[in-house]
Amino acid sequence: MTQDPHTAPDVATVTTAAKAAKPQPELCEPCSGIQQNWRRAPGHAELVQGTNRKVDRGQGQATITQYRCDRCGTAWEYENNKANLHAGWSVVSR
Repeated sequence: MTQDPHTAPDVATVTTAAKAAKPQPELCEPCSGIQQNWRRAPGHAELVQGTNRKVDRGQGQATITQYRCDRCGTAWEYENNKANLHAGWSVVSR
């Protein structure tokens, strides 16, 4: 079945396609060197610490701290969870 050329495409489809086609900004060199998902991996000097929160993870509480890179603007979270060796750094948004 083909789409009628006189019918406007679905707005949600167009918006989703536009977001998918939009290239993500590159991580700066220091951010690209951060080892993600590994507890105790170091960050870098241009990460500015934000807020933190405690989250119950079943085996105990984990502390999640937000950071933002001054150089490239990438938002990071660092999860300090002693029960999970693969917590650590993760990119939240770019």
